[in-house]
Parts: sequence; C-alpha cells; structure tokens
Amino acid sequence: MTDGSNPALQPASQPGLPLRARRLGIHTQNESVVFMRTDCHVCRSEGLSANSRVLLSANGREVIATLYQVSSGILEIDEAGDWDVSPVIDKHCVGGLPGNRTTPIVVAIVAAHGLTMPKTSSRAITSPAGTADTMETLAPVDLGLEDIRRVVEQESGCVVWGGAVRLSPADDILTRVERALDIDSEGQLVASVISKKIAAGSTHLVLNIPVGRTAKVRNDAAARALAARLIMVGEAFGLKAATISTDGSQPVGHGIGPALEAWDVLAVLQQAAAAPADLRERACMLAGALLELGGRAGPGEGKLLAEVTIADGRAWAKFQRICEAQGGMRVPPVARHRAPLVAPHAGGLRSINNRRLAKTAKLAGAPGSRAAGVEMHVRLGAVLEAGEPLCTVYSETTGELQYALDYACDVLAIFEIDRESTP
Repeated sequence: MTDGSNPALQPASQPGLPLRARRLGIHTQNESVVFMRTDCHVCRSEGLSANSRVLLSANGREVIATLYQVSSGILEIDEAGDWDVSPVIDKHCVGGLPGNRTTPIVVAIVAAHGLTMPKTSSRAITSPAGTADTMETLAPVDLGLEDIRRVVEQESGCVVWGGAVRLSPADDILTRVERALDIDSEGQLVASVISKKIAAGSTHLVLNIPVGRTAKVRNDAAARALAARLIMVGEAFGLKAATISTDGSQPVGHGIGPALEAWDVLAVLQQAAAAPADLRERACMLAGALLELGGRAGPGEGKLLAEVTIADGRAWAKFQRICEAQGGMRVPPVARHRAPLVAPHAGGLRSINNRRLAKTAKLAGAPGSRAAGVEMHVRLGAVLEAGEPLCTVYSETTGELQYALDYACDVLAIFEIDRESTP
C-alpha cells in the first residue's frame, strides 16, 4: 500500500476488518499466463491462480498494491530509456474509441517546440488499429534503442513500436495473449501503460480517457476510477500524470484502420479542406496540455499554440523530418475493394455503436491488412435520407469485404436512426 500500512488479507464476509478481497474471474484458458508477481506475499498466502484477479479495498478506497506489483515485475527486465534532458513528456489514450489517432499529430506539434517526446506505441490488441500500426503505413517503426536515441536527439520526438526495443517484454507477452483471447483487462491496462512510460524514461504524462456508452470506459464514474488508479500507480514511480476525459460517443476522424487513420493524420497536418475537424481539435487539446506541462505555454494557452503550430506549417514540417529520420516517409496503401453501408430509412442519426463498428473494420481485415477498415461519412445529429451512405467498408479481398458487410447487416444496428427526427 502506498501509505505504508500493511493490513492482512481477510475474508470479505467479516465486517469491520481493514481490508477485504473479491475475486474477479478471467478465464484465460492458458495456465502459464500470470498477471501478478509470484513473490507477492498476498498471492502466495491466498494461492491465487493464473486466472484470478483481486480487487482490494481499505477504508472505503481501492488499493492498487496488486497492480503496483505487476508494474514492478514488468519493469525489472526492461531496457529502460535514459535521457539527459528534462522534462521527457508523453501521452497515452486508453483506447476503445475507433479512429482517434491523435498521437502522430501531437508528437509533431510538441517536438516542433523542442520538447523531448520519445513516443513508444503499441500495436492493436483488440482494436482495428494501434498507433504503431497506423504509423507503420507512414514510416518504419521497428527501431532499435540506439536508432530511437538518434531520432530523438535529432528531431526531439519519434513514434515507434515499443515492442521492437523490448521496453516491457513481460507486458508484450501478456498483450499477445490478450489479442488472441480478445480480452482487454483494466488491470493489465494500468500496468502496461505505467511500465512502458517509466521504461521509456518519461517524467510527465497526459492520459486521455474517452468516455461513452460503447467506448472502453462507459461512464464518468468509471473514468474517474481509472484516472485515480493510473495517477496513483504513476506517482508510486515518480511519474507526474494528468488525465483528460473526452467524448467517446462516436469515432474520431473519418478512418478506422491503419491506412485510413494515416490519411486522416496527413489531412490534419497538411491542413486539407476535408481534414476531420474533430481529430484536429482533440490533437490540439492534448498537445496543448503537454505544451503547458512542459513549460512551453502558460496555463490555458497551450491549445492555441498547438493550433498555430499546425496553421503555420511547423507541425507538418516536423512530422516529415521525424518520418525521414525513422527510415523514410511512406504513402499509406489503398484497399482494392470497397462497398458502402447506407441508411435504411430517413431520420436523424441518434447513436453509433463503437464496438460493432470496430468489429466490422476487423472483419474487413484490419489491422492485419493495413488498407482495410471503415471510412465514416456521418456524425451524430446528422439528418439522413434513405439510401444515404453512412460509411464505406474497405478490404483487400472480396471474401473479407462480404464477411464484414454480412456482420454489419446482421447484428443489431451499428447506426441508430430516429425516424421522428425527419423534418
């Protein structure tokens, strides 16, 4: 426990005791997978198995001791980053929201102001694309530790795959298990985020938590609880962290899938007329928070500075230099096959199911097929005509395209259209 106390683990049925435990089963179907350190005295005394999760609470508040131990265990075998500058800043989004590919834009803005941001990112676990998957369509991401140092020393920032340098190899093993079993545990999320940020040498961190009915975090209470866990574990390792909750009711940007999200990133940085305004807005908000945290902007002034950095071309110029330093800029691929999903009737767009939309993109081939995914054409509140395109599904094969379309048409509606909203 972070307050120095060491209460004994007691059965939950006995009232008045300082600590109680409740088991939450996660059936991994693989007994070799361990989410906790085997030398944890609580684990040994309780005989916790590989498919057990324990929630601890004391005096009305949750204790993160188990998650702390997981992070510690992961960190002990890391190749840690060590930078000769301070601060070393970072950002992380807990995910669960299709699109939302702010990281390449944020790194370009922040690095343009000389702040050190060695961004190590993950590949997709249960989503249609991770930041590393998207960035890989624009530049190489499998850089070794020395190459990462070279890029950061030259350009102040990078966007690379953390697994290539084994920043957190124990976490990488768990990530592969989670991807195969299609699970996404909060405990592993906290341990994964904090272990990799510490291993990368980060000192300051902004965490983005999208909140929405079909996002990973469903409501404000859950967001506050997750934020508290992340901040508590981060502080235990000397990491200064802040959290920002954002709207998770619908996808961010137009594209869902590695290449489609990369095209969105390019559109924002190049200030294209069709660039997704919501992606630009969110990226500038997060970059602004980092500029303030890093001392480049005063309180409340960071977002405007981020917007100016895009408008005057500095962010786009910096992004190109980062890509070249990482091995050369690439053109994202375009899928060979596509087909639209259209509105079955007229009405107002009332809701979008993020999870079903993400699954549609995965069935189309993402993230394995880089060009596969979904392109959005509508936003919440739009008034639609019957037959109007809602989105377009992209795939490299006709079979995957049909598979995704069949799913999208067979499941309960991805897009909820209210007939009463028709003018």
